[in-house]
Amino acid sequence: MTDDDAILAANAAYYNAFVAGDFDRMCGIWAEEEVSCVHPGWPVLIGRHAILESYRSILHNPHQEAIETHHSTALISGDDGRVFCIELVGGMALAATNWFRRIDGAWRLIHHQASPIAAQLEPEREDERPPGRLN
Repeated sequence: MTDDDAILAANAAYYNAFVAGDFDRMCGIWAEEEVSCVHPGWPVLIGRHAILESYRSILHNPHQEAIETHHSTALISGDDGRVFCIELVGGMALAATNWFRRIDGAWRLIHHQASPIAAQLEPEREDERPPGRLN
């Protein structure tokens, strides 16, 4: 498995845990230290405890909108890598960055940020997208 494949699999595991509402799996995805998170419309969360408590609330919210991802693109430099994607949550498009660090051979999430965008989704196939554009 290439580094790109491995980090994209870690990113998929994050969203799978989210969709399943699986708090234990979500906890396993996040690194232990030096973590941060910016949910749309929220203040910056720093530290594992604050972040995981936010996910506990989100994942146990019976009114939480479904989430789906599109256009996942990896950018890796050494033991740090980012995955950029588009999240669709309740019909709203969000640009998301998931920053992973390779720790003990596994990609662990160290930062998540999602922000609303005012753009229509373009085709999934890269050959149908303008060069250098994620969406």
